[in-house]
Parts: sequence; structure tokens; C-alpha cells
Amino acid sequence: MIDIQNLTKVFNDGSSRVVALEDVSLRVENGEVFGIIGMSGAGKSTLLRCLSVLEKPTTGRVLLDGEDLAALSGGALRCARRKMGVVFQGYNLLMQKTVAENVAFPLKLEKGYDKQAVATRVQELLSLVGLADKASAYPAQLSGGQKQRVAIARALATRPEILLCDEPTSALDPLTTKAMLALLQDINRKLGVTILIITHELAVVKAICGRVAVISDGRLAETGEVTQVFTNPASAETRRLLGREE
Repeated sequence: MIDIQNLTKVFNDGSSRVVALEDVSLRVENGEVFGIIGMSGAGKSTLLRCLSVLEKPTTGRVLLDGEDLAALSGGALRCARRKMGVVFQGYNLLMQKTVAENVAFPLKLEKGYDKQAVATRVQELLSLVGLADKASAYPAQLSGGQKQRVAIARALATRPEILLCDEPTSALDPLTTKAMLALLQDINRKLGVTILIITHELAVVKAICGRVAVISDGRLAETGEVTQVFTNPASAETRRLLGREE
């Protein structure tokens, strides 16, 4: 379970102070598909970076199964990070590595890894995402949807409990988006992985998420069941998002 408690993140560059997140609190239960939605600059990606421990909160806490991530270090931090796989917006693939090598990369960072075990895991993951025939291809030879599938396979390599997805469909056409969301639902169902999707696309949240949080200007505007929030929005920000879609 992810429990975000009164999280505030402030960036200082010496001459200015930017409050990216302010007093955000929400909980994501094990096994659910949870959406975080907001317009560009709302603070969504900063929240993901705090969840993945790429940034530390200025104040507040991010608890993973009761452990404060910002308080961990060394082996305990590495263990916590293994519980989370991250799918970045720009794929972040290694262009000089094959598809199989990209998926294997996080496994090869572990001490004393077993080559055969890594090869078997890579084959399993490429079959899961429908790219078993692309193991020897390079990222430049793939479509955007295929690159995203490789990124998802790599994020799942260490058998994480949580998959954090930053705008996973923003660069995809509608048909590829539909296939990508079906894949994420399949992963959630087959592997029991908790999935947190950060997006500005209402259609993505409606298609796959059970609950949603609306972020506006760094603050939590509204949270609840997708059907309730989008049918009877309590916040002006949610109404603004719905109006933009229409």
C-alpha cells in the first residue's frame, strides 16, 4: 500500500521558490489501478518522482507498506526501490542495446546475477508484452507502441509490486493507446501488480482506473471513485477538466 501523508515539495534555485506540491495526502491500495490526473504543470510528475524516491519531499511522508521511503538508505532503500517499477514518459531506452538487453538491464545490475535466469526472465516478459519476436531488434527499429511495451517489460523485470506509469499513452495514437491500456489491465490481472497511472488524458482514467486523484496547482483537488468523480465532480478543477474534454 502507498500512503502519501501531507506531502509538500518545494524547489529553490537561490533566486526563486517554486511550490510543486503542497499538502497532498492520498492512499493507493494493493492491487488497484489508480489514476492521477491534472493539466500540464499541475505537479503530477513531481509526485511520481517522490514516489519513486528520485526526489525527497520537503515535508510530509511517502509510506510504502508502512515504511517511510525518504528515511531509508543503503540496502533498505534498494529493497524498497525493487518493489517499484517505473515507466517513464519518454521510454528512456538504451538505443545501442537490443530489446532483450534493455529488458535485462536492471537484472544485470544485481550482484551475482545468473545469466540463464536473466535470459529466461527476459523471454517471459517479452512474451507477456507481445514482443517475443523483437528480442534482437534495436529501439530505433520499433514503433512508439512497441517501445512503450519494452519500457513496461523492463519495469517489470525485478518483479515489482507497484508499476508507476508517467503519461504512458501521451505519444500514442488512439488504436495503440487502446492496446496499451488492455496490456496494463492484463498485467494487473495476471500479476496482481498495483498500477498508478499519471496522465492528463481523461479517457485513459475512465478506461482503466477504479479510483482517481485530481491534482491542480500542486494541490489535491479531489479524489474518489472514477464514476463518482467524473459524473458528479465536487471541485472546480475536475469540472474544468471535463469541460476541456467536451
